[in-house]
Amino acid sequence: MNAAFRGLLDGHPDLDRVITYERGGSGISLRGATATAQLCAWLLSEKYDLTIDLQGLLRSGLMTAATRAPVRVGMADAREGARWFYTHRVVASRHQLHAIDRVLRVVAALGLKGFEPSFPVPLGEQDMLWARETLASVSRPRLILNLGARWLTKRWPPEHFAEIARRAVAEFSAGLVCVGSRADLPLAAAFRVALGPLPLLDLSGRTTLLQLAALTRESNLFVSNDTGPLHLAAAAGAAVVGIYTCTNPRLTGPFGPHATTVQSCVWCAPSFRKTCDRLECFAELNPDRVWPAVRNRLIRSLQSAA
Repeated sequence: MNAAFRGLLDGHPDLDRVITYERGGSGISLRGATATAQLCAWLLSEKYDLTIDLQGLLRSGLMTAATRAPVRVGMADAREGARWFYTHRVVASRHQLHAIDRVLRVVAALGLKGFEPSFPVPLGEQDMLWARETLASVSRPRLILNLGARWLTKRWPPEHFAEIARRAVAEFSAGLVCVGSRADLPLAAAFRVALGPLPLLDLSGRTTLLQLAALTRESNLFVSNDTGPLHLAAAAGAAVVGIYTCTNPRLTGPFGPHATTVQSCVWCAPSFRKTCDRLECFAELNPDRVWPAVRNRLIRSLQSAA
């Protein structure tokens, strides 16, 4: 796995070993290609009986082949030619099934029927203590807003997030927290300007992934674009609202009983485009469309706390 995400799996109760590499950024790069080649060379020296490729891309297919395991399992519709590296291919359409259900198809093919997925996040007491101390001055209900996303087309405008925040403060006296990576600092700055004088704890670029998960457990609601932290929060057991501009929550929505999604209804949605000159979904999926989902989740959170 990408070394940047190792913290999410260290200490996982079901894993004996975690192998990481520096994949570099998105797309093709010399650094990423070199890291992949080095990992494949190392895998050639190991001995595995079974390899499962759940990503289904050229890079993961090459890694799967490099294990030389006699049984190599992957999706029949894997992209970039990855399917040709497998000895066994499982039919699980990425156009029809949720990503979790696709994985469960693979699990079933391996003989585990009726398997109920769980998503343990290895949060230690140190992470939880940090979250409690960090949020001590933030009033409840606590609303966390995650502003960023790798795709431009997934980034709901900071002004829209600010309007949701204002309504949460006006109706629920909510405490506001803003999170994101260092790359999201410009979005956080725009959000603060749009928010005005309301109190805000801005933690953008200041948390590890496990600290972020701990924050979501100590808050009432996590509102986010379709991006990794949304799914991390859901896995940690937090109540979440996912905002889907150009992607399809039926296929990649947050998984769990405390998750709600709001999807754009423009003519091209879900377009799955990473760039767009029109961005009609930003205007159509406005705060008036998202607020009822946020409001409902906040009410349910307060009722549960009572």
